[in-house]
Amino acid sequence: MSNAPRRTALDALHRSLDATMTDFAGWDMPLRYASERDEHNAVRTTAGLFDLSHMGEITVTGPQAVDVLDYALVGNIGTVGLGRARYTMICQEDGGIVDDLIVYRLDETEYMVVANAGNAQIVLDALTGRAAGFDAEVRDDRDAYALIAVQGPESPGILASLTDADLDGLKYYAGLPGTVAGVPALIARTGYTGEDGFELFVEPQYAEKLWQALTEAGAPVGLIPCGLSCRDTLRLEAGMPLYGHELTTALTPFDAGLGRVVKFEKDGDFVGRDALRAAAERAETAPPRKLVGLIAEGRRVPRAGMDVVVGGQVIGTVTSGAPSPTLGKPIAMAYVDAAHATPGTPGVGVDIRGTHEPYEVVALPFYKRQK
Repeated sequence: MSNAPRRTALDALHRSLDATMTDFAGWDMPLRYASERDEHNAVRTTAGLFDLSHMGEITVTGPQAVDVLDYALVGNIGTVGLGRARYTMICQEDGGIVDDLIVYRLDETEYMVVANAGNAQIVLDALTGRAAGFDAEVRDDRDAYALIAVQGPESPGILASLTDADLDGLKYYAGLPGTVAGVPALIARTGYTGEDGFELFVEPQYAEKLWQALTEAGAPVGLIPCGLSCRDTLRLEAGMPLYGHELTTALTPFDAGLGRVVKFEKDGDFVGRDALRAAAERAETAPPRKLVGLIAEGRRVPRAGMDVVVGGQVIGTVTSGAPSPTLGKPIAMAYVDAAHATPGTPGVGVDIRGTHEPYEVVALPFYKRQK
């Protein structure tokens, strides 16, 4: 069995564009094409094009598909309307986060669960195990889809030039089948950048045709191809968590400030319910550390795992850090003791190789687009 990274349907195209490739969750993915700052700024001001084919698609179908998902996940999937999507999580029995997911309802009894690349097999195994005894089928559809995202303020206009689908009627977190540049696609108004945008699920054989069509349609307004590096700075500015950084099995959704995704009011039991109920109570009475934003006063960039300090005492840990092209300063997300989590808390620093660099505590997100 070879350990060579998997390649997406667009691999040859990325190489023809001189992309810098990197191994990400067992996939060979474009890190950047030219300047990651230019790619980041394109998404904020015009549009960017992403290959996200490494994400893990899992289809759940059958008369009890919704019951499987309500039992397996923390969200209330029964309230997801046809053609709509829901952000949710799958947790362990002890409440720890296995992954954060988006669930799309494609048909009366058909749902698509999209997992993070590094967790796709774990989520697939968990859903398969939790579906036992239900009249439903869990199917690994990772090879059935390529996923191309167009993100940024110009993305609706670019896509509208290639499809007759009703994009104006397509709300955020909704998806509808349509044809884009002659290619059958599930068109979803979702993304991980903090901007308006779309994610297009297509058969791998059509990926190159669709990418080229979007590239040509977007060229006049400044669309450029974008890699994983700017995807990370975009999601960081937007205060969006990344699995393995802000979300881990050691944390519950309540620890991550995302307790709102847990729906205790839904019918029936779900995996982790009792542990999550206890976590919810802890979060109200004696909250553990809270997730906050940090903005540097200097130029040094904080990285995941660095200590957050006040007066020589460690009060937290950085989970993600990077230079912010939009703010023009280094930023970070960090879990800090509740006593130091209030925006403007004085004396907070990050220990960067022995030096305590000053940081301002701010509420997340760092960046919110003007609607």
